[in-house]
Amino acid sequence: MASTQADGAVRGPGRPREERVTGAVLNAVVDLVTEQGIAAVTMDTVAARAGVSKPAIYRRWPTKQDLIIAAAETRIGTLSVPDLGDFRAELRFVLTARLEAYRLPGSDRLIAGLIGASADAGAARGQYAEYTERITSETRRILERGIDRGDVDPDTDVRAAATLVAAPLVFRLIGELEMPDARFVDSLVDLVAKAVGTAG
Repeated sequence: MASTQADGAVRGPGRPREERVTGAVLNAVVDLVTEQGIAAVTMDTVAARAGVSKPAIYRRWPTKQDLIIAAAETRIGTLSVPDLGDFRAELRFVLTARLEAYRLPGSDRLIAGLIGASADAGAARGQYAEYTERITSETRRILERGIDRGDVDPDTDVRAAATLVAAPLVFRLIGELEMPDARFVDSLVDLVAKAVGTAG
């Protein structure tokens, strides 16, 4: 039952406030990483930046790893690719969406920090593996759809091919310290299609 405030206004359900808190916290994480790097992310600094209490953060994200992954997922999350009737077109859709996310300010630091944190997380590494599985799930789906449709080789190792799709953009950004561009996406589409596509 909604509570009545002193001024007579009726307070609505709590979900909009929950969403505001979630948004403020995750935005604070991204901002801190963009400005200072992943080391700046502590529950104290995030709470202060977001203007929320630490208990409010811990209720949603029990560990720093949970918080970093949730923030990363606001930038690099799951995709939904429509059936475009052609594997190359669907692959371009995925890579272009990732390119747009990687080009946002701070994405390079966020991804680099996420990779570094995953190496240090010990028993929590499973959380990062689960995140990776989520963000590559749509690539696996379009590969499987391509196999069913006949424009992807049925002998394709779908998991390996999904890694082949995901890794080059990240390495260009983090390893080579160069911002990927549309031309790079075009090259990747051609290379992946040659590797797993069917002739004709």
